[in-house]
Amino acid sequence: MLSFDDFKKIELKVAQIKEVKEHPNADRLYVLQVDTGGEVRQIVAGIRKAYTPEQLINRKVILVANLEPATIRGEVSNGMLLAASDVNGMALLMPEKDIAIGSIVK
Repeated sequence: MLSFDDFKKIELKVAQIKEVKEHPNADRLYVLQVDTGGEVRQIVAGIRKAYTPEQLINRKVILVANLEPATIRGEVSNGMLLAASDVNGMALLMPEKDIAIGSIVK
């Protein structure tokens, strides 16, 4: 089990997807540029089968902002998008209302 103090260390922010490219070495991955309100970060996300680039541009999503960078098939990822999946597919977790980019998820 994760303690509440450990959970509080996770930084969740509202980010906006600004650019979407297909990963050159993986058919399930996109390489995204996301605006966190203070900077633009590159994120590698396994959401290509669920969303087209047009469906993602300018969408606000929830970003795990304080993960260590990871290299995924040769591309650096500086965070992780929150998504849920089941037998019916995948869905990104997104703010229900218009909220400022960079807002902290509590």
